[in-house]
Amino acid sequence: MDAIRSLKHETFYVLRAGVKMEELKAAGKVVLWVIAAMAGARFVASRTKPGRLRFLFLLPVVCLLPFLPMHFSTIHLRSISAFFLAWLALFKLFLLSAGSGPLSADLPFFTFLASATLPVKLVHQKSPQKPKNPTTTALFLPSAAKAALLSVLISCYRFKDTIHPYLLLSIYSIHVYLALDLVLAAAAVVASLLLPRGLQLEPQFDAPYLSASLTDFWGRRWNIMVSAILRPSVYLPVRNRCGRPAGVLATFFVSGLMHEFMFWYLTLAPPTGEVTAFFAIHAVCVVAEAVARRLGWRLPAPVATPLTLGFVAATGFWLFFPPILRSRADEAVLTECSAVLAFTAAAVTKILEWGRLT
Repeated sequence: MDAIRSLKHETFYVLRAGVKMEELKAAGKVVLWVIAAMAGARFVASRTKPGRLRFLFLLPVVCLLPFLPMHFSTIHLRSISAFFLAWLALFKLFLLSAGSGPLSADLPFFTFLASATLPVKLVHQKSPQKPKNPTTTALFLPSAAKAALLSVLISCYRFKDTIHPYLLLSIYSIHVYLALDLVLAAAAVVASLLLPRGLQLEPQFDAPYLSASLTDFWGRRWNIMVSAILRPSVYLPVRNRCGRPAGVLATFFVSGLMHEFMFWYLTLAPPTGEVTAFFAIHAVCVVAEAVARRLGWRLPAPVATPLTLGFVAATGFWLFFPPILRSRADEAVLTECSAVLAFTAAAVTKILEWGRLT
């Protein structure tokens, strides 16, 4: 019994050591601020009509959200919360001020809160088809495989000084995909467990490594949440007034600016414009692809897919990753990842030992 009691204490200390108390306090503050802000936003929407007046009353919430991620000192929590609050939630509030988008004052408060701040979307009850939510197994197995692969990549970073720079950047690219997919999937699963029926998981990625064009990559496969929020807020309004090419250019330009904003949370360094240039180049290429399709120029998928991925990688190495590398944010990210991996291994070991003794 003494051995079991001692091991329980050791397990508790291992678990507590893996979590910074300051970050837990910061998370509590952020959650309370978000709840209060969204309660205010819902109240404003219930008392005002779409338009300038509603936007004016929503402005305090709009101004508050970008500051909340700065409560966190760790890069992962700061950047993830920035993506959810300072981008997705912010744009949903912009749409709410115009009377469109997923938010409505008619929604129950917790549904409104989740729809505003988490990767979930409302299912229209009038649809004759029932939403097809994936089973727990279908969600768990791919995520477990991706988590295992990410763990392997993190373990390999100890040898990064001996890895060719371009190979290392390729590994970073895979790391970004796996980490973002896991974070969004985890947030969506938590939302689906906590919220009432009528909310459906919003897709995050759809096998971007199979993209046969840049249009396919950005529009249908990579970070679909961002595409879903930029389409009604930027693309459609500009396209309806100025045509499709202008809509594409405007969407990529706004995406570039928002990525610069997200990079600021990641690096805490002034924006350089490189990420905006990255998206500007891709915008021009997407417009060119549309022209080529109208002329009947198409490459077979076995050729188009490696060319697409190669172009994304080459331009990413040139413009996307340098701001991160110059600020050494990548080293901080790897340090945090290694700490989480070590903590997880230690915690699992202690819990397994505890289980054997009991």
